[in-house]
Amino acid sequence: MLPKLENSNNITAIEEEIQILKNLLNTATQNMIPSDKFHLIDELSNLSANHEYDKLTNLITSLSNEDLDIISRYFSVLPLLINITEDVDLAYQVNLQNNIDQDYLGKISTQMNIISKSEHAKEILENLNVVPVLTAHPTQVQRKSMLDLTNEIHHLLRKDRDCKKGSINKRKWNDNLHRLIELIMETDMIREKKLKVKNEIRNVTDYYNTSLIPAITALTAQYRKEAAKHGIDVSAATPITMGMWIGGDRDGNPFVTAETLKISATTQAEVILNYYIRKIEEMYFYYAVSSSISHVSLDVEKMASLSSDTSVYREKEPYRKAFHYILERLQNTYRNFTQSTNYEVCYETVEQFQNDLLTIKKSLIENNDAILTTGSFNEVLQATEIFGFYLASIDMRQDSSVLEACVAELLKSANIEQDYSSLDEEKKCALLLELLNNDPRILSATHAPKSELLSKELAIFQTARELKDRMGENVIRQHIISHSESISDMLELATLLKEVGLVDNEHSRMQIVPLFETIEDLQNANEIMRTYLNIPLVRKWLNDQKFYQEIMLGYSDSNKDGGYLSSGWYLYKAQRELSAIGDECGVKITFFHGRGGTVGRGGGPSYDAITSQPFGSIKDRIRLTEQGEVIGNKYGNRDSAYYNLEMLISSTLNRMVNPMVLSKETLNEYYTIMDPIVENSNVIYRDLVFNNPHFYPYFFAASPIKEISSLNIGSRPAARKTITDINGLRAIPWVFSWSQNRIMLPGWYGIGSAMQQYIDQNPEKNLAKLQQMYQTWPFFKSLLENADMVLSKSNMDIAKQYSNLCEDEETRSVFDRIEAEWQLTKKVLLQIEKHTELIQDLPALRGSLDYRLPYFDILNYIQIELIKRIRQGQYTEELEKTIHVTINGIATGLRNSG
Repeated sequence: MLPKLENSNNITAIEEEIQILKNLLNTATQNMIPSDKFHLIDELSNLSANHEYDKLTNLITSLSNEDLDIISRYFSVLPLLINITEDVDLAYQVNLQNNIDQDYLGKISTQMNIISKSEHAKEILENLNVVPVLTAHPTQVQRKSMLDLTNEIHHLLRKDRDCKKGSINKRKWNDNLHRLIELIMETDMIREKKLKVKNEIRNVTDYYNTSLIPAITALTAQYRKEAAKHGIDVSAATPITMGMWIGGDRDGNPFVTAETLKISATTQAEVILNYYIRKIEEMYFYYAVSSSISHVSLDVEKMASLSSDTSVYREKEPYRKAFHYILERLQNTYRNFTQSTNYEVCYETVEQFQNDLLTIKKSLIENNDAILTTGSFNEVLQATEIFGFYLASIDMRQDSSVLEACVAELLKSANIEQDYSSLDEEKKCALLLELLNNDPRILSATHAPKSELLSKELAIFQTARELKDRMGENVIRQHIISHSESISDMLELATLLKEVGLVDNEHSRMQIVPLFETIEDLQNANEIMRTYLNIPLVRKWLNDQKFYQEIMLGYSDSNKDGGYLSSGWYLYKAQRELSAIGDECGVKITFFHGRGGTVGRGGGPSYDAITSQPFGSIKDRIRLTEQGEVIGNKYGNRDSAYYNLEMLISSTLNRMVNPMVLSKETLNEYYTIMDPIVENSNVIYRDLVFNNPHFYPYFFAASPIKEISSLNIGSRPAARKTITDINGLRAIPWVFSWSQNRIMLPGWYGIGSAMQQYIDQNPEKNLAKLQQMYQTWPFFKSLLENADMVLSKSNMDIAKQYSNLCEDEETRSVFDRIEAEWQLTKKVLLQIEKHTELIQDLPALRGSLDYRLPYFDILNYIQIELIKRIRQGQYTEELEKTIHVTINGIATGLRNSG
């Protein structure tokens, strides 16, 4: 196997850059803290590095709130600077290895060599579509102001790497770094006001201009070029397109409305149209080709004649005049989309824009100027194929209970059914199918008053219809149903779509996507989908989707419901079984993976995550969520965006064509082994989380869940009901809290005891079997490697200090049970992996953690002390803000928050 790029870090360069940044941070901090106090930072660092935690605790306890505030800022900024140096190194290595044509894991050219040997190579490469879907789930702790400053530091460090020695002014370079670090230390790290949905929309769309548009267009060009090297023409392929949840995901977020959906669509149109306008302005400037020197086609001359640029200096520059005409149409299109104007000289569709560009391209090629169609010209043309005028397709999402309540109200107001919700599933489906097939009425057209909920939902659906009519079908393609538990959930959504004309008894303009989240839902998904896909009306709708049916899989809630091992296994089985049902029904099942940043929410290395999916479960298309801080980590600059997107393409291709190396008999044996292990793991997990009466009090006392819930890190509430109810608590703050107290429980709990029980049945034979499974089965290997990584970031010494926040011994005793499972899990994992230490195969990650852990470990001890002070009645707003700074620093150091 090829080495992973993250293991190729130039450690010497990283260490040198960290030292430079640390020295500047020291200088900045000395300006903010009394000279007789700065020594505390070195003292704390030394105590932490030497594991003298009792002395560390005593010193922190002796410090004032003001001292701890500055010290917390210092130790929160330091891991941030370390992250920047590592990101710079990744970007540098990606660029370097591409330039020298060196191989690395995930490189497209390597995968293309394999694909080209398949008899279906052209079909696979033409149809491949990987869709990262950007979401606003509240896991991005950093303010945008801080992100902008860190991006500037990234740029300066990268500039130093790229330039030859002596080619930049080192003093000026150093001063610029110093200025930025001073600004970071004097800028509020934490938002004082809660984000609004429109802020989230603007924040995430900023990534397009800085990294995503240039990276995706370059990657698409490389993809087509590599295919062409093998004689495969895929000139229209779009291997990467983008998705968007912000503005359309109203599940549990009362602030998402018809207005935010409109803002999301128009903001995205604004971003991509501004990009086109800038590029066409550049081409207008450069393409001063004279008709007295070079010929031009009649079509281009006609286009030039339509331009309002009547300058005498353009009389012999038809290409310039043609670009001016295109520019005018684009600007009017921009105004029509964003200001609801009605300019006639505009583009009604992106295809019209493409045709104008192709007219110019054809003329240039016919007149021996093909080279002029490369560069920006080709980039823009490709961008139109990838982004259209909508940039990213917006998903709509709502909870099934809300959809049911709306349908029940409609049916009652229309005197069709007075108590729909009391009907059994069979009667619900029969009633809804009758309405969808044979009743043309608009149920909401009655004069009966409507509840606020129904009015809001209908307004959102109506806005979706208007946006599709005005901006094209691709602006909104899917509506996801959270907590899908039945066929009626999907038919209820169809009934509401029918109200606005997006569904009728022949066609559907929206893909209805069930989201199966809990363990029980995943187990029931097979029968639900088999029945649903065989409904005659549904098959008519599927015809509009070319017989593709998307299913979303929920990683976060299935983990909170059943634990890490159960979640991973039932998600794997669901894909195998649902894919087989699709084959039975003549439908291509495609999966939308609702993954978070942490392992407890489906995170982990993307390449391994995709290549470990069941063979045959990826049919041309795959979608996956990118959330919170992960967006910045993966797509914060063009090089890292290119690399991470390339990994997604390569891993997807790998899983589509690389057949299982294991025989069917071997896999069946592995499945037989896994079922009872997973069942035991589920029992062990639920016995702790749901059956132990002391667990709830322990979690809420021994974690900063209350402080996390008061952070202004997203527009959505932290809980559906109350944070004192684990069932109602959202998966993100649940995982976030376990990260903060360094237990990381959602990423490993239940593995040790379940695996040990299996081993104990026949110690020598069964351990050898698990070791064989680890070596030969990608799914099992990825599952355990992710748990290994999580354990490496946990710290039971720190976790024990959090447990001391519990007021009584019985509540504190929960930690003893968790720690025993942690020790057993570590022992069993190392045995199965045949390793002597955690993350043994990831030396770069181990080195990174060794370097940063002593610094951000200090923040845990400060956080514990500050929580104690608040619980002892010393609450102040400033103290709470300092706790938030420590939360930020720990999340930054761990490089994942939720």
